[in-house]
Amino acid sequence: MSDLSNEDHREAMKALKAEQDARIIAATEEKSLLIVNTGDGKGKSTSGFGLVIRNLGWNLPVGIVQFGKSEKWITGEARFFARFGDLVTHSIAGDGFTWDTQDREGDIARARAGWEEAKAMISTGKLSLVLLDEINIMLSYRYLPVDEVVSFLATKRPATTHVVATGRGAPEALCAAADLVTEMREVKHPFHAGIKAQRGVEF
Repeated sequence: MSDLSNEDHREAMKALKAEQDARIIAATEEKSLLIVNTGDGKGKSTSGFGLVIRNLGWNLPVGIVQFGKSEKWITGEARFFARFGDLVTHSIAGDGFTWDTQDREGDIARARAGWEEAKAMISTGKLSLVLLDEINIMLSYRYLPVDEVVSFLATKRPATTHVVATGRGAPEALCAAADLVTEMREVKHPFHAGIKAQRGVEF
């Protein structure tokens, strides 16, 4: 397209605009969305946090449940969201990575407690968006029952509350129930080159 003349470019963009305008006019349904970010690439949680920030930009209340994380960790997102007071309900449902805890029963109990908190947040209908960070991993490890989680998110989600589920290994049933699914693909990662996690990028 870079070889097009300005006039040809204008005509191509005019046709594209007409196509896009028609799609916008045809999209009349308004509903809450179930969004899934999965795959082996970086950016799943980061994308979810971006949606949280976008809602906060509109002064809309949000909820966050972080599975498999630890309250002992100091992260940029936790420091940031603490500034928003009652607009953000933030819960940590875990005690660190599973390879650190090495406690399957404890991990399951913490995941279950986090899921109960998530259901409570979603059920109020008062939050614009609820981020379930790394819940997909809890589902893939079978720490949480897939059928129960998918059924709740698909049928009990209020029309006013969007839900974002992040983490690799999202089960097919969750992806099938979702309105938007994005699979992050790793092309290159600094960790494989021996570069440690960077503040402001990884945490």
